[in-house]
Amino acid sequence: MKNFVTQTWLLENYSNDNLILLDARAELNDPKAGYNQYKKGHLKRAQFVSLEDTMTGKVSKHGGRHPLPDMEVFITEMKQLGISDSSTVIIYDNGDLAMAGRLWWLLRYAGKDKVFLLEGGIKHWVDNELEITTVIAEPQSSGALSLNLNESMIAEHSEVKAAVDLEQTVIIDSRAYERYSGQVEPLDKLPGHIPSALNYPWMDLVDEGTIIDNNNINEKFKSLEEYEDIIVHCGSGITGTVNMLFMEEAGLEPRLYLGGYSDWVSYENSQVVKD
Repeated sequence: MKNFVTQTWLLENYSNDNLILLDARAELNDPKAGYNQYKKGHLKRAQFVSLEDTMTGKVSKHGGRHPLPDMEVFITEMKQLGISDSSTVIIYDNGDLAMAGRLWWLLRYAGKDKVFLLEGGIKHWVDNELEITTVIAEPQSSGALSLNLNESMIAEHSEVKAAVDLEQTVIIDSRAYERYSGQVEPLDKLPGHIPSALNYPWMDLVDEGTIIDNNNINEKFKSLEEYEDIIVHCGSGITGTVNMLFMEEAGLEPRLYLGGYSDWVSYENSQVVKD
């Protein structure tokens, strides 16, 4: 799989000087949880990256709950972690891929290649009794990381609004069915989904760190091959990146509506559909 590395690969490549390992663990209801987990134990050489402080910009009226960070600031912070244009970056979280996926997407959007996720995350690492540490890694700034934004990876609100009526564009809602259908809405002011959006729950792709195999990935997304444009979203640009990851594995080229449903309902007279 092109976006993942296995535990075996990481063990065999730990001594590579160009290897940068990032811990992206986070919990949406507790901003300090990820770093507290990191301090209690992490993979050696891993450096912590905060969802709220690094992967999220300033929240405003529009842009959703986790808007795009200032990418100049983001790339500077990545340099401070030692990432350069020649680095191979491996990212992990607790295993569900959502937080690691967000960081993967940001680095790819910034133009960084050689960015991968550790299959199984720290959960499988610990399950297999592999080494963890409480030693906090001391980064050395690289000062040599380019910023080349890949605008083809992102879809703006205006494009999503237009896509509602376009036959050759499909909008994919990555949230759980209960939220998509409008049965429950714990976070946003209007329950439901964007008109014409199809529901592909992100959690169907990974179960306690175990990801679905290539055959099932290809089968799951086969019906999307007929579309010229695929726009993926979730609530606020985090869990939707899991669908992005696996769509790429299936050979698709989706775009992310980063603000997601929380951005959509921030506009007056936003249309939503309940099932």
